[in-house]
Amino acid sequence: MLSNIRCRSASAAPKILASGVLCLALCGDVLAAPKLSEETVSYWLDGEFSVSTLSRKEQAAELAWFHQAASPFRGMTIYVVSETIDTHWYEANILSKAFEDITGIRVVHEITGEDDLVRKLLSQIETRINIYDAFISDSDLIGAHYRSGAVVALSDYIKQDGASVTLPTLDLQDFIGLNFTTAPDGKIYQLPDQQFANLYWYRYDWFNRKDLRERFRSLYGYELGVPVNWTAYEDIAEFFTVHVKELDGHPVWGHMDYGKTDPSLGWRISDAWLSMAGMGDRGIPNGAPVDDWGIRVEGCRPVGASVQRGGALDSPAANYAIRKFVDWFKYAPPQAANLTFTEAGGWVGTGQIAQQIFWYTAFVAQATQPGLPIVNADGTPKWRIAPSPVGAYWEEGMKSGYQDAGSWTLLKNTPADRRRAAWLYAQFTVSKTVSLKKTLMGLTPIRLSDINSSVMTQKAPMLGGLVEFYRSNARNYWTPTGSNVPNYAKLSPLWWKYISLALEGNRPVNEVMQDLARAMDRGLDTVGREEPGVCSPRLNPESSREFWLKAPGAPKPERNEHPPGKTLSYEESIKVWN
Repeated sequence: MLSNIRCRSASAAPKILASGVLCLALCGDVLAAPKLSEETVSYWLDGEFSVSTLSRKEQAAELAWFHQAASPFRGMTIYVVSETIDTHWYEANILSKAFEDITGIRVVHEITGEDDLVRKLLSQIETRINIYDAFISDSDLIGAHYRSGAVVALSDYIKQDGASVTLPTLDLQDFIGLNFTTAPDGKIYQLPDQQFANLYWYRYDWFNRKDLRERFRSLYGYELGVPVNWTAYEDIAEFFTVHVKELDGHPVWGHMDYGKTDPSLGWRISDAWLSMAGMGDRGIPNGAPVDDWGIRVEGCRPVGASVQRGGALDSPAANYAIRKFVDWFKYAPPQAANLTFTEAGGWVGTGQIAQQIFWYTAFVAQATQPGLPIVNADGTPKWRIAPSPVGAYWEEGMKSGYQDAGSWTLLKNTPADRRRAAWLYAQFTVSKTVSLKKTLMGLTPIRLSDINSSVMTQKAPMLGGLVEFYRSNARNYWTPTGSNVPNYAKLSPLWWKYISLALEGNRPVNEVMQDLARAMDRGLDTVGREEPGVCSPRLNPESSREFWLKAPGAPKPERNEHPPGKTLSYEESIKVWN
Protein backbone atom coordinates (compact mmCIF):
# COMPACT_ATOMS: atom_id res chain seq x y z
CA MET A 1 0.00 0.00 0.00
CA LEU A 2 1.95 3.02 -1.26
CA SER A 3 0.40 5.54 1.07
CA ASN A 4 1.77 3.60 4.00
CA ILE A 5 5.34 3.44 2.75
CA ARG A 6 7.61 5.61 4.85
CA CYS A 7 11.29 6.27 4.19
CA ARG A 8 13.84 6.39 6.94
CA SER A 9 15.09 9.84 7.84
CA ALA A 10 18.00 11.28 5.89
CA SER A 11 20.23 10.90 8.92
CA ALA A 12 19.50 7.20 9.06
CA ALA A 13 19.92 6.54 5.35
CA PRO A 14 21.29 5.05 3.27
CA LYS A 15 21.02 1.85 5.24
CA ILE A 16 20.98 -1.66 3.87
CA LEU A 17 18.31 -3.59 5.70
CA ALA A 18 18.85 -7.15 6.83
CA SER A 19 16.92 -8.33 3.78
CA GLY A 20 19.30 -6.53 1.47
CA VAL A 21 16.79 -3.86 0.43
CA LEU A 22 18.18 -0.40 -0.04
CA CYS A 23 15.18 1.53 1.29
CA LEU A 24 16.45 4.98 0.44
CA ALA A 25 16.83 4.25 -3.29
CA LEU A 26 13.43 2.62 -3.63
CA CYS A 27 11.55 5.16 -1.56
CA GLY A 28 13.05 8.01 -3.54
CA ASP A 29 11.67 6.52 -6.73
CA VAL A 30 8.33 5.81 -5.13
CA LEU A 31 7.83 9.45 -4.19
CA ALA A 32 8.43 10.50 -7.80
CA ALA A 33 6.41 7.69 -9.38
CA PRO A 34 2.88 7.83 -10.77
CA LYS A 35 0.62 6.24 -8.21
CA LEU A 36 0.20 2.49 -8.49
CA SER A 37 -3.28 1.55 -7.39
CA GLU A 38 -3.66 0.05 -3.96
CA GLU A 39 -5.96 -2.57 -5.43
CA THR A 40 -3.26 -3.78 -7.83
CA VAL A 41 -0.64 -3.96 -5.09
CA SER A 42 -2.97 -5.84 -2.75
CA TYR A 43 -4.16 -8.20 -5.47
CA TRP A 44 -0.66 -9.42 -6.25
CA LEU A 45 1.05 -9.20 -2.86
CA ASP A 46 -1.77 -10.70 -0.82
CA GLY A 47 -3.11 -13.07 -3.45
CA GLU A 48 0.02 -14.39 -5.16
CA PHE A 49 3.29 -13.21 -3.60
CA SER A 50 2.40 -13.64 0.06
CA VAL A 51 5.67 -15.51 0.68
CA SER A 52 8.84 -13.51 0.19
CA THR A 53 12.13 -12.80 1.90
CA LEU A 54 11.05 -9.14 1.85
CA SER A 55 8.51 -7.57 4.17
CA ARG A 56 5.23 -6.54 2.58
CA LYS A 57 6.33 -2.91 2.75
CA GLU A 58 9.57 -3.74 0.94
CA GLN A 59 7.66 -5.73 -1.67
CA ALA A 60 5.32 -2.79 -2.26
CA ALA A 61 8.34 -0.53 -2.72
CA GLU A 62 9.75 -2.87 -5.38
CA LEU A 63 6.44 -2.95 -7.24
CA ALA A 64 6.28 0.83 -7.10
CA TRP A 65 9.78 1.06 -8.54
CA PHE A 66 8.83 -1.20 -11.47
CA HIS A 67 5.71 0.90 -12.04
CA GLN A 68 7.72 4.11 -12.14
CA ALA A 69 10.68 2.79 -14.16
CA ALA A 70 8.32 1.38 -16.82
CA SER A 71 6.63 4.71 -17.50
CA PRO A 72 8.38 5.38 -20.84
CA PHE A 73 7.42 1.93 -22.14
CA ARG A 74 3.78 1.73 -21.04
CA GLY A 75 1.61 0.23 -23.80
CA MET A 76 4.52 -1.64 -25.40
CA THR A 77 4.37 -5.40 -26.12
CA ILE A 78 7.61 -7.34 -25.70
CA TYR A 79 8.43 -10.87 -26.77
CA VAL A 80 10.53 -13.34 -24.77
CA VAL A 81 11.13 -17.06 -25.12
CA SER A 82 12.25 -19.86 -22.79
CA GLU A 83 12.36 -23.66 -22.56
CA THR A 84 9.62 -26.04 -21.35
CA ILE A 85 9.90 -26.50 -17.58
CA ASP A 86 7.48 -25.73 -14.72
CA THR A 87 9.31 -22.57 -13.69
CA HIS A 88 8.87 -20.96 -17.09
CA TRP A 89 5.22 -21.94 -17.29
CA TYR A 90 4.72 -20.06 -14.00
CA GLU A 91 6.44 -17.04 -15.50
CA ALA A 92 4.42 -17.21 -18.71
CA ASN A 93 1.05 -17.78 -17.01
CA ILE A 94 1.37 -15.70 -13.82
CA LEU A 95 4.39 -13.40 -13.68
CA SER A 96 3.82 -11.91 -17.14
CA LYS A 97 0.26 -10.98 -16.06
CA ALA A 98 1.49 -9.46 -12.81
CA PHE A 99 4.13 -7.48 -14.68
CA GLU A 100 1.56 -6.11 -17.14
CA ASP A 101 -0.77 -5.07 -14.32
CA ILE A 102 2.04 -3.29 -12.51
CA THR A 103 3.89 -1.71 -15.44
CA GLY A 104 1.48 -1.52 -18.37
CA ILE A 105 3.98 -3.47 -20.50
CA ARG A 106 2.44 -6.53 -22.16
CA VAL A 107 4.62 -9.64 -22.34
CA VAL A 108 4.28 -12.47 -24.84
CA HIS A 109 6.25 -15.17 -23.03
CA GLU A 110 6.70 -18.09 -25.43
CA ILE A 111 7.62 -21.59 -24.22
CA THR A 112 9.40 -23.97 -26.56
CA GLY A 113 11.85 -26.89 -26.59
CA GLU A 114 15.45 -26.21 -25.64
CA ASP A 115 16.75 -27.12 -29.09
CA ASP A 116 14.28 -24.74 -30.76
CA LEU A 117 15.20 -22.03 -28.27
CA VAL A 118 18.88 -22.30 -29.18
CA ARG A 119 18.02 -22.18 -32.89
CA LYS A 120 15.94 -19.03 -32.35
CA LEU A 121 18.77 -17.36 -30.48
CA LEU A 122 21.30 -18.29 -33.15
CA SER A 123 18.95 -17.14 -35.93
CA GLN A 124 18.48 -13.72 -34.36
CA ILE A 125 22.24 -13.30 -33.97
CA GLU A 126 22.99 -14.36 -37.54
CA THR A 127 20.14 -12.51 -39.31
CA ARG A 128 20.37 -9.44 -37.03
CA ILE A 129 16.55 -9.26 -37.17
CA ASN A 130 14.94 -8.56 -33.82
CA ILE A 131 12.29 -11.21 -33.21
CA TYR A 132 12.56 -11.64 -29.46
CA ASP A 133 13.47 -8.90 -27.01
CA ALA A 134 15.02 -11.32 -24.52
CA PHE A 135 15.84 -15.01 -24.21
CA ILE A 136 16.09 -17.30 -21.21
CA SER A 137 18.81 -19.58 -22.50
CA ASP A 138 21.21 -21.88 -20.72
CA SER A 139 24.48 -20.49 -19.46
CA ASP A 140 26.00 -23.37 -21.46
CA LEU A 141 26.33 -20.78 -24.20
CA ILE A 142 28.67 -18.54 -22.20
CA GLY A 143 31.66 -19.52 -24.37
CA ALA A 144 29.83 -18.31 -27.48
CA HIS A 145 28.36 -15.24 -25.86
CA TYR A 146 31.58 -13.61 -24.81
CA ARG A 147 33.35 -14.46 -28.07
CA SER A 148 30.51 -13.45 -30.41
CA GLY A 149 30.20 -9.76 -29.60
CA ALA A 150 26.46 -10.15 -30.17
CA VAL A 151 25.38 -10.41 -26.53
CA VAL A 152 25.04 -7.52 -24.09
CA ALA A 153 27.47 -7.73 -21.17
CA LEU A 154 25.03 -7.14 -18.33
CA SER A 155 27.70 -5.99 -15.90
CA ASP A 156 28.41 -3.11 -18.31
CA TYR A 157 24.74 -2.56 -19.15
CA ILE A 158 23.59 -1.98 -15.59
CA LYS A 159 26.22 0.75 -15.18
CA GLN A 160 25.64 2.37 -18.57
CA ASP A 161 22.66 2.13 -20.96
CA GLY A 162 20.54 0.13 -18.53
CA ALA A 163 21.29 2.11 -15.39
CA SER A 164 17.90 3.86 -15.29
CA VAL A 165 16.03 0.55 -15.60
CA THR A 166 18.13 -1.56 -13.23
CA LEU A 167 16.40 -2.45 -9.98
CA PRO A 168 18.27 -0.94 -7.00
CA THR A 169 17.52 -4.10 -4.99
CA LEU A 170 18.62 -6.52 -7.71
CA ASP A 171 21.43 -7.69 -5.36
CA LEU A 172 23.58 -9.62 -7.85
CA GLN A 173 25.67 -11.27 -5.15
CA ASP A 174 22.53 -13.06 -3.93
CA PHE A 175 22.46 -15.15 -7.16
CA ILE A 176 24.09 -18.55 -6.58
CA GLY A 177 24.85 -19.16 -10.27
CA LEU A 178 26.58 -15.92 -11.12
CA ASN A 179 29.96 -17.61 -11.68
CA PHE A 180 28.30 -19.73 -14.40
CA THR A 181 27.33 -16.61 -16.36
CA THR A 182 30.62 -14.78 -15.94
CA ALA A 183 33.06 -15.13 -18.84
CA PRO A 184 36.87 -15.34 -18.63
CA ASP A 185 36.93 -11.59 -19.36
CA GLY A 186 35.32 -11.06 -15.94
CA LYS A 187 32.02 -9.72 -17.31
CA ILE A 188 28.54 -11.04 -16.49
CA TYR A 189 26.67 -11.86 -19.71
CA GLN A 190 23.50 -13.47 -18.37
CA LEU A 191 21.27 -13.16 -15.32
CA PRO A 192 20.29 -16.52 -13.74
CA ASP A 193 16.53 -17.17 -13.86
CA GLN A 194 16.28 -20.82 -12.78
CA GLN A 195 18.70 -23.60 -11.92
CA PHE A 196 18.43 -27.36 -11.71
CA ALA A 197 21.06 -30.03 -11.28
CA ASN A 198 21.38 -33.67 -12.18
CA LEU A 199 21.72 -35.74 -9.04
CA TYR A 200 21.42 -39.37 -7.96
CA TRP A 201 17.79 -40.34 -7.23
CA TYR A 202 16.79 -43.49 -5.36
CA ARG A 203 14.07 -45.22 -3.36
CA TYR A 204 15.04 -44.48 0.22
CA ASP A 205 12.28 -46.79 1.50
CA TRP A 206 13.40 -49.79 -0.57
CA PHE A 207 17.06 -49.30 0.31
CA ASN A 208 16.13 -49.41 4.02
CA ARG A 209 14.17 -52.67 3.80
CA LYS A 210 15.88 -55.30 5.94
CA ASP A 211 15.15 -58.16 3.54
CA LEU A 212 16.62 -56.30 0.55
CA ARG A 213 19.66 -55.15 2.51
CA GLU A 214 20.47 -58.69 3.63
CA ARG A 215 19.96 -60.10 0.14
CA PHE A 216 22.19 -57.45 -1.45
CA ARG A 217 24.93 -58.00 1.13
CA SER A 218 24.89 -61.75 0.52
CA LEU A 219 25.21 -61.27 -3.24
CA TYR A 220 27.72 -58.43 -3.45
CA GLY A 221 29.52 -58.43 -0.11
CA TYR A 222 28.83 -54.85 0.91
CA GLU A 223 25.93 -52.70 2.09
CA LEU A 224 23.03 -51.57 -0.07
CA GLY A 225 23.30 -47.79 0.05
CA VAL A 226 24.05 -44.64 -1.92
CA PRO A 227 26.67 -45.66 -4.51
CA VAL A 228 29.94 -43.77 -4.38
CA ASN A 229 31.30 -45.16 -7.64
CA TRP A 230 29.94 -46.59 -10.89
CA THR A 231 30.76 -50.15 -9.84
CA ALA A 232 28.30 -49.90 -6.96
CA TYR A 233 25.67 -48.21 -9.16
CA GLU A 234 25.98 -51.06 -11.65
CA ASP A 235 25.71 -53.69 -8.91
CA ILE A 236 22.56 -52.05 -7.52
CA ALA A 237 21.07 -51.79 -11.01
CA GLU A 238 21.68 -55.49 -11.59
CA PHE A 239 20.35 -56.38 -8.12
CA PHE A 240 16.93 -54.82 -8.63
CA THR A 241 16.46 -55.69 -12.31
CA VAL A 242 17.88 -59.22 -12.34
CA HIS A 243 17.46 -60.50 -8.77
CA VAL A 244 14.58 -58.57 -7.15
CA LYS A 245 12.51 -58.17 -10.35
CA GLU A 246 9.23 -57.47 -8.55
CA LEU A 247 8.12 -55.60 -5.41
CA ASP A 248 4.63 -55.19 -3.99
CA GLY A 249 3.20 -56.95 -7.04
CA HIS A 250 4.84 -54.66 -9.61
CA PRO A 251 7.91 -55.15 -11.81
CA VAL A 252 10.87 -52.97 -10.80
CA TRP A 253 14.05 -51.85 -12.52
CA GLY A 254 17.40 -50.87 -11.11
CA HIS A 255 18.15 -48.13 -13.63
CA MET A 256 16.40 -45.44 -15.67
CA ASP A 257 17.60 -43.28 -18.54
CA TYR A 258 16.52 -42.09 -21.98
CA GLY A 259 18.02 -42.71 -25.40
CA LYS A 260 15.71 -41.72 -28.26
CA THR A 261 17.44 -40.26 -31.32
CA ASP A 262 16.54 -36.69 -30.49
CA PRO A 263 18.39 -33.46 -29.60
CA SER A 264 17.76 -34.16 -25.92
CA LEU A 265 20.00 -37.25 -26.23
CA GLY A 266 22.83 -34.80 -26.84
CA TRP A 267 22.18 -32.93 -23.58
CA ARG A 268 22.14 -36.26 -21.73
CA ILE A 269 25.77 -36.75 -22.68
CA SER A 270 27.12 -33.22 -23.02
CA ASP A 271 25.64 -32.34 -19.61
CA ALA A 272 28.81 -33.41 -17.83
CA TRP A 273 28.40 -37.19 -18.27
CA LEU A 274 31.97 -37.55 -19.54
CA SER A 275 33.33 -35.46 -16.68
CA MET A 276 31.43 -37.60 -14.17
CA ALA A 277 33.34 -40.53 -15.66
CA GLY A 278 36.51 -38.50 -15.07
CA MET A 279 37.43 -37.62 -18.66
CA GLY A 280 38.52 -34.02 -18.14
CA ASP A 281 40.91 -32.15 -15.90
CA ARG A 282 40.51 -30.82 -12.38
CA GLY A 283 39.05 -27.33 -12.06
CA ILE A 284 35.88 -25.54 -10.95
CA PRO A 285 33.52 -24.62 -12.50
CA ASN A 286 35.04 -26.60 -15.41
CA GLY A 287 38.10 -28.70 -16.02
CA ALA A 288 41.16 -26.83 -17.21
CA PRO A 289 42.71 -27.05 -19.70
CA VAL A 290 40.44 -29.95 -20.83
CA ASP A 291 36.74 -29.48 -20.05
CA ASP A 292 33.68 -31.74 -19.86
CA TRP A 293 33.28 -31.75 -23.65
CA GLY A 294 36.85 -33.00 -24.02
CA ILE A 295 37.94 -29.71 -25.60
CA ARG A 296 41.42 -28.43 -24.71
CA VAL A 297 41.99 -24.71 -24.39
CA GLU A 298 45.34 -22.96 -24.46
CA GLY A 299 44.96 -19.49 -23.02
CA CYS A 300 41.39 -18.75 -24.09
CA ARG A 301 41.74 -20.45 -27.48
CA PRO A 302 40.19 -23.94 -28.10
CA VAL A 303 42.81 -26.13 -29.81
CA GLY A 304 41.11 -29.52 -30.28
CA ALA A 305 38.83 -32.25 -28.95
CA SER A 306 40.56 -35.38 -30.29
CA VAL A 307 43.38 -36.96 -28.31
CA GLN A 308 45.74 -36.31 -31.24
CA ARG A 309 45.24 -32.58 -30.71
CA GLY A 310 45.37 -32.68 -26.90
CA GLY A 311 41.65 -33.13 -26.27
CA ALA A 312 39.94 -36.12 -24.62
CA LEU A 313 36.73 -36.79 -26.52
CA ASP A 314 38.03 -40.13 -27.83
CA SER A 315 40.17 -40.93 -24.77
CA PRO A 316 39.82 -44.14 -22.74
CA ALA A 317 37.74 -42.27 -20.14
CA ALA A 318 35.30 -40.98 -22.78
CA ASN A 319 34.92 -44.46 -24.30
CA TYR A 320 34.29 -45.88 -20.82
CA ALA A 321 31.61 -43.25 -20.14
CA ILE A 322 29.66 -44.05 -23.30
CA ARG A 323 30.06 -47.82 -22.93
CA LYS A 324 28.46 -47.62 -19.46
CA PHE A 325 25.69 -45.33 -20.71
CA VAL A 326 24.83 -47.80 -23.48
CA ASP A 327 25.32 -50.98 -21.45
CA TRP A 328 23.14 -49.93 -18.52
CA PHE A 329 20.02 -49.77 -20.69
CA LYS A 330 19.75 -53.54 -20.12
CA TYR A 331 18.78 -52.70 -16.51
CA ALA A 332 16.19 -50.03 -17.51
CA PRO A 333 12.55 -50.48 -18.60
CA PRO A 334 12.33 -51.56 -22.27
CA GLN A 335 10.74 -48.22 -23.20
CA ALA A 336 13.70 -46.19 -21.93
CA ALA A 337 15.78 -46.35 -25.10
CA ASN A 338 12.94 -44.71 -27.04
CA LEU A 339 12.17 -41.87 -24.63
CA THR A 340 13.19 -38.21 -24.77
CA PHE A 341 14.27 -36.03 -21.83
CA THR A 342 10.70 -34.83 -21.21
CA GLU A 343 9.09 -38.24 -21.64
CA ALA A 344 11.54 -39.90 -19.23
CA GLY A 345 11.26 -37.22 -16.56
CA GLY A 346 8.11 -38.54 -14.95
CA TRP A 347 9.03 -42.21 -14.98
CA VAL A 348 10.23 -42.35 -11.39
CA GLY A 349 6.70 -41.36 -10.42
CA THR A 350 5.40 -44.77 -11.55
CA GLY A 351 6.97 -46.36 -8.48
CA GLN A 352 8.91 -48.94 -10.51
CA ILE A 353 12.40 -47.40 -10.52
CA ALA A 354 14.92 -48.17 -7.75
CA GLN A 355 17.55 -45.61 -8.70
CA GLN A 356 18.55 -43.21 -11.46
CA ILE A 357 22.12 -42.01 -11.75
CA PHE A 358 21.32 -38.93 -13.80
CA TRP A 359 18.04 -37.37 -12.64
CA TYR A 360 17.27 -33.72 -13.29
CA THR A 361 15.92 -31.90 -10.24
CA ALA A 362 13.67 -29.95 -12.60
CA PHE A 363 11.33 -32.90 -12.05
CA VAL A 364 11.19 -32.57 -8.24
CA ALA A 365 7.89 -30.69 -8.50
CA GLN A 366 6.36 -33.59 -10.46
CA ALA A 367 7.82 -36.21 -8.12
CA THR A 368 6.24 -34.65 -5.02
CA GLN A 369 2.63 -34.67 -6.19
CA PRO A 370 0.20 -36.16 -3.63
CA GLY A 371 -1.12 -39.60 -4.49
CA LEU A 372 1.93 -40.80 -6.38
CA PRO A 373 3.25 -44.23 -5.33
CA ILE A 374 6.55 -42.55 -4.44
CA VAL A 375 4.93 -40.11 -1.97
CA ASN A 376 3.84 -41.02 1.59
CA ALA A 377 0.36 -40.21 2.84
CA ASP A 378 1.75 -37.28 4.88
CA GLY A 379 3.30 -35.76 1.77
CA THR A 380 6.90 -36.73 2.51
CA PRO A 381 8.75 -38.49 -0.34
CA LYS A 382 9.71 -42.15 -0.32
CA TRP A 383 12.78 -41.15 -2.31
CA ARG A 384 15.92 -39.10 -1.76
CA ILE A 385 18.40 -37.30 -3.96
CA ALA A 386 22.07 -37.71 -3.12
CA PRO A 387 25.52 -37.08 -4.62
CA SER A 388 26.01 -38.69 -8.00
CA PRO A 389 28.41 -41.65 -8.11
CA VAL A 390 31.53 -40.94 -10.18
CA GLY A 391 33.44 -43.04 -12.67
CA ALA A 392 36.82 -44.73 -12.51
CA TYR A 393 38.74 -41.79 -14.00
CA TRP A 394 37.27 -39.14 -11.67
CA GLU A 395 39.63 -37.37 -9.25
CA GLU A 396 39.18 -34.94 -6.36
CA GLY A 397 38.89 -31.36 -7.57
CA MET A 398 36.85 -32.21 -10.66
CA LYS A 399 33.26 -31.11 -11.19
CA SER A 400 30.82 -33.68 -9.82
CA GLY A 401 27.85 -33.19 -12.12
CA TYR A 402 25.86 -30.80 -14.24
CA GLN A 403 23.75 -27.84 -13.29
CA ASP A 404 21.53 -26.05 -15.80
CA ALA A 405 21.39 -22.31 -15.23
CA GLY A 406 18.69 -20.90 -17.50
CA SER A 407 19.56 -17.23 -17.69
CA TRP A 408 18.22 -14.00 -19.12
CA THR A 409 20.14 -13.00 -22.24
CA LEU A 410 19.90 -9.69 -24.11
CA LEU A 411 21.16 -9.23 -27.66
CA LYS A 412 22.77 -6.09 -29.03
CA ASN A 413 20.53 -6.15 -32.11
CA THR A 414 17.41 -5.53 -30.00
CA PRO A 415 16.36 -1.85 -30.18
CA ALA A 416 17.38 0.05 -27.06
CA ASP A 417 13.86 0.82 -25.80
CA ARG A 418 12.67 -2.74 -26.31
CA ARG A 419 15.81 -4.02 -24.55
CA ARG A 420 15.11 -1.74 -21.56
CA ALA A 421 11.50 -2.92 -21.31
CA ALA A 422 12.61 -6.56 -21.57
CA TRP A 423 15.29 -5.99 -18.92
CA LEU A 424 12.56 -4.74 -16.58
CA TYR A 425 10.57 -7.93 -17.10
CA ALA A 426 13.67 -10.06 -16.64
CA GLN A 427 14.42 -8.42 -13.30
CA PHE A 428 10.79 -8.70 -12.21
CA THR A 429 10.86 -12.49 -12.66
CA VAL A 430 13.87 -12.79 -10.34
CA SER A 431 13.06 -9.94 -7.94
CA LYS A 432 12.90 -10.74 -4.25
CA THR A 433 9.22 -9.84 -4.30
CA VAL A 434 8.41 -12.87 -6.47
CA SER A 435 11.43 -15.19 -6.41
CA LEU A 436 10.56 -17.21 -3.31
CA LYS A 437 7.06 -17.98 -4.65
CA LYS A 438 8.58 -18.87 -8.01
CA THR A 439 11.05 -21.16 -6.25
CA LEU A 440 8.22 -22.97 -4.47
CA MET A 441 6.34 -23.43 -7.75
CA GLY A 442 9.23 -24.71 -9.89
CA LEU A 443 11.83 -25.76 -7.27
CA THR A 444 14.64 -24.28 -9.33
CA PRO A 445 16.22 -21.85 -6.82
CA ILE A 446 18.51 -19.02 -7.86
CA ARG A 447 18.79 -16.81 -4.78
CA LEU A 448 20.71 -17.63 -1.61
CA SER A 449 18.21 -15.60 0.40
CA ASP A 450 15.40 -17.88 -0.81
CA ILE A 451 17.36 -21.07 -0.15
CA ASN A 452 18.18 -19.98 3.40
CA SER A 453 14.67 -18.74 4.19
CA SER A 454 12.50 -20.19 6.95
CA VAL A 455 9.94 -21.07 4.28
CA MET A 456 12.42 -23.42 2.60
CA THR A 457 13.38 -24.88 5.98
CA GLN A 458 9.74 -25.83 6.53
CA LYS A 459 9.50 -27.21 2.99
CA ALA A 460 12.75 -29.22 3.13
CA PRO A 461 11.28 -32.51 4.51
CA MET A 462 8.98 -32.63 1.46
CA LEU A 463 11.77 -32.25 -1.13
CA GLY A 464 13.97 -35.30 -0.53
CA GLY A 465 17.28 -33.47 -0.12
CA LEU A 466 16.91 -30.62 -2.61
CA VAL A 467 17.22 -27.92 0.05
CA GLU A 468 20.19 -29.68 1.64
CA PHE A 469 21.94 -29.76 -1.74
CA TYR A 470 21.47 -26.07 -2.42
CA ARG A 471 22.48 -25.07 1.10
CA SER A 472 25.76 -26.97 0.75
CA ASN A 473 28.99 -26.21 -1.06
CA ALA A 474 27.99 -28.85 -3.62
CA ARG A 475 26.04 -26.30 -5.62
CA ASN A 476 29.45 -25.02 -6.78
CA TYR A 477 30.63 -28.47 -7.99
CA TRP A 478 27.60 -29.19 -10.19
CA THR A 479 28.26 -26.82 -13.07
CA PRO A 480 27.07 -26.05 -16.63
CA THR A 481 29.06 -26.27 -19.83
CA GLY A 482 31.97 -23.89 -19.61
CA SER A 483 33.70 -21.34 -21.76
CA ASN A 484 35.91 -23.82 -23.69
CA VAL A 485 32.96 -24.41 -26.05
CA PRO A 486 33.19 -21.51 -28.52
CA ASN A 487 29.83 -21.96 -30.24
CA TYR A 488 27.35 -24.19 -28.39
CA ALA A 489 24.59 -23.87 -30.99
CA LYS A 490 26.76 -25.03 -33.87
CA LEU A 491 28.64 -27.80 -32.05
CA SER A 492 25.97 -29.32 -29.78
CA PRO A 493 24.04 -31.17 -32.58
CA LEU A 494 27.10 -33.40 -33.06
CA TRP A 495 26.49 -35.13 -29.74
CA TRP A 496 23.12 -36.74 -30.37
CA LYS A 497 23.84 -37.63 -33.97
CA TYR A 498 26.95 -39.64 -33.04
CA ILE A 499 25.81 -41.04 -29.68
CA SER A 500 22.71 -42.47 -31.34
CA LEU A 501 25.06 -44.55 -33.52
CA ALA A 502 26.60 -46.05 -30.38
CA LEU A 503 23.14 -46.80 -28.95
CA GLU A 504 22.09 -48.64 -32.09
CA GLY A 505 24.91 -51.08 -31.42
CA ASN A 506 26.06 -51.41 -35.00
CA ARG A 507 29.49 -49.91 -34.37
CA PRO A 508 31.97 -50.16 -31.46
CA VAL A 509 31.87 -47.25 -29.05
CA ASN A 510 35.55 -46.36 -29.56
CA GLU A 511 34.98 -45.95 -33.33
CA VAL A 512 31.94 -43.75 -32.76
CA MET A 513 33.88 -41.57 -30.33
CA GLN A 514 36.82 -41.27 -32.73
CA ASP A 515 34.43 -40.04 -35.40
CA LEU A 516 32.75 -37.67 -32.95
CA ALA A 517 36.11 -36.25 -31.85
CA ARG A 518 37.15 -35.67 -35.46
CA ALA A 519 33.81 -34.05 -36.24
CA MET A 520 34.22 -31.79 -33.20
CA ASP A 521 37.70 -30.83 -34.40
CA ARG A 522 36.28 -29.93 -37.83
CA GLY A 523 33.52 -27.94 -36.14
CA LEU A 524 36.06 -26.03 -34.04
CA ASP A 525 38.10 -25.30 -37.15
CA THR A 526 35.00 -23.97 -38.93
CA VAL A 527 34.06 -21.75 -36.00
CA GLY A 528 37.62 -20.45 -35.90
CA ARG A 529 37.55 -19.49 -39.57
CA GLU A 530 34.03 -18.00 -39.46
CA GLU A 531 34.43 -16.14 -36.17
CA PRO A 532 38.07 -14.96 -35.94
CA GLY A 533 39.27 -13.31 -32.77
CA VAL A 534 41.82 -13.57 -30.01
CA CYS A 535 39.84 -16.35 -28.32
CA SER A 536 38.60 -18.16 -31.45
CA PRO A 537 39.58 -21.80 -32.06
CA ARG A 538 42.86 -22.64 -33.76
CA LEU A 539 43.61 -26.36 -33.93
CA ASN A 540 46.81 -27.87 -32.56
CA PRO A 541 48.81 -29.91 -35.09
CA GLU A 542 48.19 -33.64 -34.71
CA SER A 543 50.55 -35.63 -32.49
CA SER A 544 50.50 -39.31 -31.56
CA ARG A 545 47.94 -40.52 -29.00
CA GLU A 546 50.82 -41.85 -26.91
CA PHE A 547 52.33 -38.36 -26.63
CA TRP A 548 49.21 -36.88 -25.10
CA LEU A 549 48.26 -39.94 -23.01
CA LYS A 550 51.69 -39.82 -21.33
CA ALA A 551 51.40 -36.08 -20.61
CA PRO A 552 50.05 -34.96 -17.18
CA GLY A 553 46.27 -34.57 -16.77
CA ALA A 554 43.67 -35.22 -19.48
CA PRO A 555 43.57 -37.11 -21.75
CA LYS A 556 44.26 -39.94 -19.30
CA PRO A 557 45.57 -43.41 -20.17
CA GLU A 558 43.42 -46.48 -19.54
CA ARG A 559 43.10 -47.55 -15.91
CA ASN A 560 41.17 -50.15 -13.87
CA GLU A 561 37.56 -49.38 -14.74
CA HIS A 562 36.01 -51.75 -12.21
CA PRO A 563 37.28 -50.86 -8.73
CA PRO A 564 35.47 -52.44 -5.74
CA GLY A 565 31.94 -51.17 -5.24
CA LYS A 566 31.48 -48.67 -2.42
CA THR A 567 28.32 -47.28 -0.83
CA LEU A 568 27.39 -44.91 1.98
CA SER A 569 24.30 -44.39 4.08
CA TYR A 570 22.15 -41.43 3.05
CA GLU A 571 23.30 -39.47 6.08
CA GLU A 572 26.96 -40.16 5.26
CA SER A 573 26.49 -39.40 1.58
CA ILE A 574 25.11 -35.90 1.97
CA LYS A 575 28.04 -34.96 4.20
CA VAL A 576 30.05 -35.17 0.95
CA TRP A 577 28.17 -32.06 -0.19
CA ASN A 578 29.70 -30.02 2.61
